[in-house]
Amino acid sequence: MKKFFLPIIIGKEGKWYIASCPVLDIATQGKTEKEARENIEELIVEYLRDPDTPKPNLKTFTFPSLSYIEVSIK
Repeated sequence: MKKFFLPIIIGKEGKWYIASCPVLDIATQGKTEKEARENIEELIVEYLRDPDTPKPNLKTFTFPSLSYIEVSIK
């Protein structure tokens, strides 16, 4: 068994916390941040175990970096 660290993003939209894994292009939600984190973890495991779902080759995959830019809006 090999372990991978996958980036996730959690944000709040209205009453829901949205968790996404951009590397796998999947997302889920929860009523709390903790629930959203648990849901995305479960979804990632299910996604990776599903033999019918096309997946990136994690052995050769390079993970994106996160950076911020400043924009001005009138």
